[in-house]
This record gives sequence, C-alpha cells and structure tokens, in this order.
Amino acid sequence: MDAAFGEAMIALLPNLRRYALSLTRRHDQADDLVQQTVERAIAHAASYDPSQRLEPWLFRIMRNGFIDQTRRRRSAGTEVDIHEMPEALPTDPGAAIEARLMLRSVEAVMAELPAEQREVLHLVCVEEMSYAETARILDIPQGTVMSRLSRARLALAERLGIK
Repeated sequence: MDAAFGEAMIALLPNLRRYALSLTRRHDQADDLVQQTVERAIAHAASYDPSQRLEPWLFRIMRNGFIDQTRRRRSAGTEVDIHEMPEALPTDPGAAIEARLMLRSVEAVMAELPAEQREVLHLVCVEEMSYAETARILDIPQGTVMSRLSRARLALAERLGIK
C-alpha cells in the first residue's frame, strides 16, 4: 500500500462512516464496519484499479462486509445492548431545532423504506454517487438504480407531506 492510497482512504473515512450508519443504524456497529472495511481494503489493495474512483470500491467492500455480518448475526440469535440510551432533545433555539426535527423525520421515514430503496437513496443523495457508481456498488443495472431512487423519493416526499 502506498502513501497516496492510505491518505485517500483516510480522507474518505467520514463518508464510510455515514454509509455504515445508513446500513447498520447503530453507531457502535457502524464503527466496527468502517474498521473492517479499511482492514479489508488494505489487505486487498493490490486488487484496486487506480484508474477507478476509490470511494465506490470501498463502499462495495463495506456493503459486502455488512452482508457477511448480517448473515452471521442471523445465526447467532438475539442481541441486546444494555448500554444504549435514547438521545436527549437538543436545546438549540429556533431554526436549529426545526432542522434537527426535520432531519430526524427524514431519517425515520428513510428507515421505513425497503432496504433496496433506502440503500440507493443514501448512495445517490447523501454520498453523491453517480447512478453508474451506485449500480456497480450494488451490483444491479443502472436502470434499476433510477427506478428504485424514483420510488424512494416519491415515498419519502409522500410520507413527509411534501408531495
């Protein structure tokens, strides 16, 4: 692994964490998933094609790792986190409170979307991936990305009362 590769991965850590949170919906699991992704990327750095963007390659590694974790958890049984506590409502004035409430509403509605729509919506709208990059990450046709994104946007707007 060369220094430029490592620096590029470090610069993408916030993006990886956001995507991990969208997949796991838990901070502790997201952190573990990011760490696992970076470890796998370093171990398989020789398979990375430098002519391609690094971010989609890392997201693909992360998604595959998440799928592996999900399969392991299904066979492990029910897991309970006794340390998890609900977040307190922020005490910021006016617009900040409204913005946070809207963000929470959007997050809640996104969580209700089917996983396929939620994943596409996150990659395209939050991570700003192109349709082609999203299609490669999810291993689906580009047209499927566009139709899932369209359905996700419509459902989001309808459930938020924006439509």
